[in-house]
Amino acid sequence: MAQAPSAANVVLVGKKPVMNYVLAVLTLLNQGVNEVVVKARGRAISKAVDTVEIVRNRFLPGKIDVRDIKIGSQTITSPDGRQTRVSTIEIVISKKE
Repeated sequence: MAQAPSAANVVLVGKKPVMNYVLAVLTLLNQGVNEVVVKARGRAISKAVDTVEIVRNRFLPGKIDVRDIKIGSQTITSPDGRQTRVSTIEIVISKKE
């Protein structure tokens, strides 16, 4: 049964280099967290996918399952009042048993 994501097991991907997020995911997994949620929106989506793929293939080959991938969009209001839609992704990974 999947746990509800708490702030403790969520990695929010943004403007930093990919390896920072890879290190964050690996740190959570080494601390005993069974499930990590990698979230991103907009241009950072490709960086989130890269993060998960680097963890899966380079650092922990054969030890990680991708449980779920959710895609969607959010409406964001800019400072000048315009509303724009931004794509989002949420990737749930877990340790294999």
